[in-house]
Amino acid sequence: MKTARKMVRSDEGHFANRHGAAMTNGDRGRGLESEGRPYPVLPDDGNVQHHEFGAWRAGGIRFAPLRMPFPRRLQTAAVFFHCMTIVVLISVFWFTCANPLSWPILVPYLVHLTLSTAATNGRLSYRSEYLRSLPLWKFFAAYFPMRLHKTHNLPPDRRYIFGYHPHGIISHGAWSAFGTNALGFSDKFPGITNTLLTLESNFRIPFYRDWILAMGMASVSKESIRNTLTQGGPNNDGSGRAVTIVIGGARESLEAQPGTLRLILKGRKGFVKMALRTGADLVPVLAFGENDLYDQLSPTTHPMVHRFQMFVLKVFKFTLPALHGRGILNYDVGLMPYRRPVNIVVGRPIRIDSAPCEQPLQEDVDRYHELYVEEIEKIWEAYKDQFSKGRTSDLVISA
Repeated sequence: MKTARKMVRSDEGHFANRHGAAMTNGDRGRGLESEGRPYPVLPDDGNVQHHEFGAWRAGGIRFAPLRMPFPRRLQTAAVFFHCMTIVVLISVFWFTCANPLSWPILVPYLVHLTLSTAATNGRLSYRSEYLRSLPLWKFFAAYFPMRLHKTHNLPPDRRYIFGYHPHGIISHGAWSAFGTNALGFSDKFPGITNTLLTLESNFRIPFYRDWILAMGMASVSKESIRNTLTQGGPNNDGSGRAVTIVIGGARESLEAQPGTLRLILKGRKGFVKMALRTGADLVPVLAFGENDLYDQLSPTTHPMVHRFQMFVLKVFKFTLPALHGRGILNYDVGLMPYRRPVNIVVGRPIRIDSAPCEQPLQEDVDRYHELYVEEIEKIWEAYKDQFSKGRTSDLVISA
């Protein structure tokens, strides 16, 4: 883990950096707004009952009781819907291809899909706040349950790049907090339009791309980030715009083990460069419990499987986690996530006051990256005993 930047107090009660220059708590030019103040105390979930109850066993598998509260059934249905969306929409596409009567509509649609720039142009013209605010997503979030914790205010006249950690297997927390309004993002951070980013390849999947565009998602490409953060808002200059990037990517998903938090972050600096190019502030986000939602084979105990996964990642730019979770009617076998709480903490913003620069200096990139890593560590230290009581290891940040 990276060591924290050395900070000492001067006689005036200000902080001094390693060069001896005084820095106040509000020294935004150094990206250290509220540096001297500790993170606030957050409300606890209390006694969250995420362990399955009333199960009956057959063949070593625990099955859900028949007399289950109806809201829990709705929660399970909401999660199943989300997990199966891509499968269902791809199946519908192939069924449509097999029906010649649909070809007069299908062919123009495929041409449109090929030429469309909706995922990268930053206009968010497909975005539907109605779909993002459906009661369905409240049930989805309550399944685990998930909570979004605000620690600092974010002025609506700024641009932001949210960095979400960890990736987990499927990033359910990122979807719930930033892909929908289930956790009240718009109420907690009024005036900010946040766009969850995903791989460009997802927008080449017929029908599915229309769904995720309607849910307000966009490509994680440089072009998409730049366009999203430099247009729109009250002044059409990107004010009040934000994007959320799952920094660790597919490689980090292979590190997702319950009770651990291993982040692939030391070598990930592209998001810092984009912040300097667009003048967007960096906002670290740490999701306690994201890695607990599935079990998967460990690279230590199954090295051959891990090598194969890394080969797939290198060739195809995505990977195949060897995971298992629970089922719809049982608690031990299936691909549904476990009912385990996820607490998503939005940390202190690292303000970037320098003018947007197309080619930022490497020393500036390194400095802001170091500040970002330090802030992630501070979030962990502030809330690990509250939201990660069952951890088996400490935070590990690697390249």
